[in-house]
Amino acid sequence: MTGGRWGAVLGLVVTAACAGPEPEAAPDPSVEAAPALVATADPFARGLDHDDFPRVREVAPDVYTYEQLRSAGEEWFTTVSLFVVGTEGVLVADGQGSEDETRRLLDHIAEITPRPVTHLVVASDHGDHTGGNGAFPDDVRVFVHPTSAAAMEAAGAPGPAPTDLVADRAEIDLGGRTVEVRFLGRAHTGGDLAVHVPDGGVLFLSEAYLHRVFPAMRTAYPSEWVAMIERAQALDAEVYVPGHGFVDPPEVLERELEVFRRAVVTVMDEARRLHDAGVPLEQAMEEARFGELEGWSLRASQGPRAVQQVYAELDGRLP
Repeated sequence: MTGGRWGAVLGLVVTAACAGPEPEAAPDPSVEAAPALVATADPFARGLDHDDFPRVREVAPDVYTYEQLRSAGEEWFTTVSLFVVGTEGVLVADGQGSEDETRRLLDHIAEITPRPVTHLVVASDHGDHTGGNGAFPDDVRVFVHPTSAAAMEAAGAPGPAPTDLVADRAEIDLGGRTVEVRFLGRAHTGGDLAVHVPDGGVLFLSEAYLHRVFPAMRTAYPSEWVAMIERAQALDAEVYVPGHGFVDPPEVLERELEVFRRAVVTVMDEARRLHDAGVPLEQAMEEARFGELEGWSLRASQGPRAVQQVYAELDGRLP
């Protein structure tokens, strides 16, 4: 990834490491220093507002992220989609949570390229990523893991029906550009798919990677989630894209993926501690404390449910 692209899009200053010490130049008073990134998913804590969204970023040549705000109670954070432009069409990974928001995504794609959206990857089957699928064209090819396809059918999810079930791996030719759809293991939903753009070094992890958002485990497989992230890290991508949270510079996203892996481990360790001590589930959901994760987005709403899911795993009650 070129520093120029990220510098222009994100407004960040990147300083290259030098082979040896050099004298410090006097600061130029006419140049305003870029603000340091705040490690949070809260847009307002980063000095952003509703008018700053949606945001489109080119994270590799013809590979773009789309960040739009959504709310959960009084908290606001981003939902992230990915789209890849090829010579024969456009692939979208994850829509947004409503048809209006997904149409807005499609409008932004149309501002970048006249090529049609030909492929949709359902990387997460949850409604905040699929609720707007009715806005996609009827003839779009839809790639879904079998577990997610069953969940979406049971829920009566809107939009075109799945055309391609991906239990392990699929390759999509967008015209001179190959995109890989990978199942790296059960994580946030059980049908989690990752989208890999090898020639751009981009790996979209959808809700398997929540950037400074508390590990949401409503349908999760906690231990397998950790293993899935480790498989993703082994792919050694240049840009790891989350499904929620900010699309930061590549080095930050890579570092934060490991932070999130450790966050899932922290949740598991705390729930296991309470479980091993014989603390009843309802009491454990109240008593659990997660260290620095206490300040993460959605901790209040997702913490108790995460404890419940870890207890279910420890008791052998996950499907």
